[in-house]
Amino acid sequence: MADASTDPAPARRRRSGGRAGHATRRGTAVIEQTPWRIPVNLDRPTEPLSPEGVERMHEAAMRILEEIGIEFLNPEALDILRKAGCTVTGENVRMGRDLVMEWVGKAPDTFTITPRNPDRKLTIGGRNIVFGNVSSPPNYWDMEIGKKVPGTREMCANLLRLTQYFNCIHFAGGYPVEPVDLHASVRHLDVLYDKLTLTDKVMHAYSLGRERVEDVMEMVRISQGISHDEFDATPRMYTNINSTSPLKHDFPMMDGWMRLARRGQGLVVTPFTLAGAMAPVTMAGAVAQSLAEGLAAIVLAQVIKPGVPCAIGTFTSNVDMKSGAPAFGTPEYIRATQMTGQMARFYGLPMRSSGVCAANVPDGQAMWETEHSLWAAIQSGTNMVYHAAGWLEGGLIASPEKFIMDCEVLQQLQRYMEPEICDVSDDALALDAIAEVGPGGHFFGTQHTQDRYTTAFYQPFLSDWKNFEAWEAAGAVWTPERAHQMFKLIVNEFEPPEMDVAIRDELADFVARRKAEGGAPTDF
Repeated sequence: MADASTDPAPARRRRSGGRAGHATRRGTAVIEQTPWRIPVNLDRPTEPLSPEGVERMHEAAMRILEEIGIEFLNPEALDILRKAGCTVTGENVRMGRDLVMEWVGKAPDTFTITPRNPDRKLTIGGRNIVFGNVSSPPNYWDMEIGKKVPGTREMCANLLRLTQYFNCIHFAGGYPVEPVDLHASVRHLDVLYDKLTLTDKVMHAYSLGRERVEDVMEMVRISQGISHDEFDATPRMYTNINSTSPLKHDFPMMDGWMRLARRGQGLVVTPFTLAGAMAPVTMAGAVAQSLAEGLAAIVLAQVIKPGVPCAIGTFTSNVDMKSGAPAFGTPEYIRATQMTGQMARFYGLPMRSSGVCAANVPDGQAMWETEHSLWAAIQSGTNMVYHAAGWLEGGLIASPEKFIMDCEVLQQLQRYMEPEICDVSDDALALDAIAEVGPGGHFFGTQHTQDRYTTAFYQPFLSDWKNFEAWEAAGAVWTPERAHQMFKLIVNEFEPPEMDVAIRDELADFVARRKAEGGAPTDF
């Protein structure tokens, strides 16, 4: 596999990089994938709540904020919220509903994020739905290694290569696997260098204290060759934070949240509400708690910078009541996602959900749970789907085979959303062709078919449509094995997107300087 060097300094040359993620095999593409596009969800969202149900859910969220309160473990956040009119008692913050609705109403219902390649700009909101890579597992599994192992920088970089290569992946979320071979004080520097040089898609920053957030913002600014004022003028990156459910926001995430808010960058808050553990065992109660936790953070962001782009996320699922382990892709997860989408539209906020599963390897369970999660995203009107490719074991494992298998599903779902499938023009209704063939004929040889057969239907890059005998004669290769072979081809022949050498050098110099300064403080 291609190695991710631990030395960020590149060799000098006239230009850096090559085709944007275009891996080839003997002069041809490894796969024929669908083109880059921003899918538009044509379906009406599934709305399981009646109008009365929406009002009751809203009332519950407001009562949590007014009567119970949310703890903010960040003194600066407490001071800002106190001055805004909230009731602050120690670390507990209670907010009146009029205050909440006034500030949440200032958040835009759509916003854009522009990465270093402006052709990859994303509009978050409306009917748009974009998909990101797996983020943050500490462990890695692939078929060559054959067991769960801690993540490394090389593994992380290879998953970033897949992130760049696949057009159905629109943004590079957190670390696709945690590279535990890098010291935590400098890990963000090395991984962001890899992300910014191996991909040209929208970037994410972990909100884990001042140094990490400030470093990432500066590296993103450098990668785009823009001034500080230009960076602050429009979102160039985003963060996602999780509340510490139940009813708490911690110090470092709030610190990063506030720093990005001041500079006008994208903000996503996703409460981690697992019903039966960190939230009530009923899905309505879990969703109400999740909404309250998310809205509280959005109020803080809007007080800091009115109009700063915010999205509300959902990670509401249930636990296995026999073991306490998280479960994903369940019927309850699907309904919770749909309910949250309905409430996000009530508050006028874009929404984030996830493509997740509890399976330990890329098997049937992994795929049906993930596809349930992805369909829940489509049905709910989600705008931003985290962990859409590569996630296993409830977020504890990243897998390249699962990544590629998920991309096959994502391509099919994105094809499903293309409007031409539902075209009812005269040409599409094909009455002349039907008359030409008549009863008992076939359409293979008609001009209507000949003009369209190459693009009429979705063509898979991973699925095997041969019958059993032909599949067996070809070696009886199961889907994860095909995905592994494809992974090796893509990674070994990957060419990173172009980057100006001067910008690459400036990034490398910044990383070296910050490492010399000690990077970010750690607890050890």
